[in-house]
Amino acid sequence: MIELSPEDQRRADGRDGALLQFMQRLVNQAALAFGADRLIDVSFAHIDACHFNGQAHRDFARWLVNEGARFDRVPTWTNTLPVSLLNNHSRAKADPDFVARAREVGEIYAQLGCEPVYTCAPYQLPDGPQRGDHIVGSESNAVAFYNAVVGAKTLKYGDFLDVACALTGRAPFAGLHTEQGRAGSLIFDVSKALHHRPIDETFYHLLGALLGRRAGSQVPVVLGMEGVRPSPDNLKALCAAGAATGGLAHFHIVGVTQDAATLGQALNPNQQPAEVIDLGEEDFAETFTALSPIRSGPVSMVALGTPHFSPAEFEQLADQLKDRQIAPNTAVLVSTSRFVGEIAREAGHLEVLARAGVEVLFDTCTYFSPAVTAASGTVMTNSAKWAFYAPGMLPVSVAFGSLEDCVESAVRGEVTCRT
Repeated sequence: MIELSPEDQRRADGRDGALLQFMQRLVNQAALAFGADRLIDVSFAHIDACHFNGQAHRDFARWLVNEGARFDRVPTWTNTLPVSLLNNHSRAKADPDFVARAREVGEIYAQLGCEPVYTCAPYQLPDGPQRGDHIVGSESNAVAFYNAVVGAKTLKYGDFLDVACALTGRAPFAGLHTEQGRAGSLIFDVSKALHHRPIDETFYHLLGALLGRRAGSQVPVVLGMEGVRPSPDNLKALCAAGAATGGLAHFHIVGVTQDAATLGQALNPNQQPAEVIDLGEEDFAETFTALSPIRSGPVSMVALGTPHFSPAEFEQLADQLKDRQIAPNTAVLVSTSRFVGEIAREAGHLEVLARAGVEVLFDTCTYFSPAVTAASGTVMTNSAKWAFYAPGMLPVSVAFGSLEDCVESAVRGEVTCRT
């Protein structure tokens, strides 16, 4: 049994209508499954149910309309869609029928009161959750970023349960919502690797992939990076790689992330000492090889913005492509949010990129096959997440490297890896 508030009970009994009764009962059942004994208030939601994956998503969205749903209890933002609603004439060449269905689902959530940000990197937008806030996260990289970097508290909520929590404003008090569930339980020491490998941008992608593949459902703690000051984009890369290659939903980097000023603070003092795994250069090298099986040859596309590009990344890309031109047989696609895109536009970065031959995609990501049906051959990316996901979703081979590697590959039209 779980402890319900009077308002929870009112909804569960159907006194606030059939829609909220269904949603409350769904939250209650999830709480039982998660082992929670009570529910908690949430102050924010980032939902993935807006992402059309088939008829069930369309039917569910239409049912919400018919039942008079309104997302007015907590601020609710939307995740990416499988297609762009703004790039109607893109080289991505999405199927028109699929676009129409995806558009319908995405727009329904906006009509029902969600903020239509359509981004997988909501933490790059203003007015989001703060440290200590209990929230509802669904996009895997954002769940990890909110937990570890922002210090908010969320489980990884699946489609439709995310909607139920947003509409009721309630969530199970379990797992990463609890202090015990957030404590580190497995230590990764990178000290040996750092004797041979610099902490550059690819380091964070590789570290994330290693944590995702080896930590399982545990909360990893990283040692050996004390004094390092990673950028938000570095940590974004780590979160995305770890969540893509495994189930990373929270982590600690001692001396860097929230709640990990010391190793002792990151661990649960009531548990046995955590296992320590030493990560050496060979671990990073093997991970790099797995993510980048292609090291030479022509490049058909360069995919950037997984997760969505930030203002800082747009500035870097524009600086590197100023007065340069993309090779004629190579496409460069950058995914971002509408909010960040407007910042890049005002800064003049989009104009520079357009002159160079870069296309910017909004609302979506380039490993979704409906968004990039034209992709084939070898694709270069600076994202471990993209490198891990894309070969299973698109008819492509992948080369992985730094942003500079991607720029040089795009200009030359062939894989160029200095990493």
